[in-house]
Amino acid sequence: MHRFLLTPRWWGINVFVALAVPFCLFMGTWQLGRFEDRVESHREANAERPADQVAAPLDSLLPVDKKTSGRLASTAGEYGDQLLVPERRLDGASGFYVLTLLKTDSGKSVPVVRGWLPGAADPARAPEPPTGRVEVTGALQASENSGTKGVHAQGGLPAGQLGVIAAATLVNIVPYDLYDAWLTVQTPADGMVPVPAQAPTNTGLDLKAFQNLGYTGEWFVFVAFVLFMWFRLYRREVETLRDAEAGLLDSAPQPAPQPAPQPVPAD
Repeated sequence: MHRFLLTPRWWGINVFVALAVPFCLFMGTWQLGRFEDRVESHREANAERPADQVAAPLDSLLPVDKKTSGRLASTAGEYGDQLLVPERRLDGASGFYVLTLLKTDSGKSVPVVRGWLPGAADPARAPEPPTGRVEVTGALQASENSGTKGVHAQGGLPAGQLGVIAAATLVNIVPYDLYDAWLTVQTPADGMVPVPAQAPTNTGLDLKAFQNLGYTGEWFVFVAFVLFMWFRLYRREVETLRDAEAGLLDSAPQPAPQPAPQPVPAD
């Protein structure tokens, strides 16, 4: 009854199923692992930092990643150029950041957001930075880009204003080396409001994460479909053989007899 499974046709079907099922299982498991990694990244990125966290030297926390983003970093140097970052919202109100370049002892400069003020960006309202050598402690942040929420990436800002806090933008404004990161001071002075640290980008439960979850379901559905089709073909083959043994199959139709050729009368 089951000798048909050893025919060349069924050898091909069985080999295909034997390869397709583990492949689909592997791909589904891999996509599920990708989704779980994104969930873990989201959890780490949004985890609360300890209140008694000790600040680490700035250089030891670079480059910025999901583990070091938001960590307290400390550095020292002298404040230099000051810029305003307009159109930044905080607690539902529109205002601007006061950003000052800190020339550190390493020779590089790091942008420091010293605080936020409500209203339109106005240099007259921005407090002057402290003079002389200072020690600065702030939450470490990755450089912004055109896709970062709240940035002004269209350009056309007045002199002394900055739309995107990033070394790639500042390199066109200041003539010295820059860290590819920035700090936001959590205890600002001069009546400014502290700018809270933001979670690193591309670590949340975004569309890509749910795409991974959807692909996981698709690969497991493929497994079920392959097994279902194999079982359906197998059952149809068995039923055909049983019907043939029981004589239930219709005999093949005989070809209709062809009429004999008629003799052609002679002239």
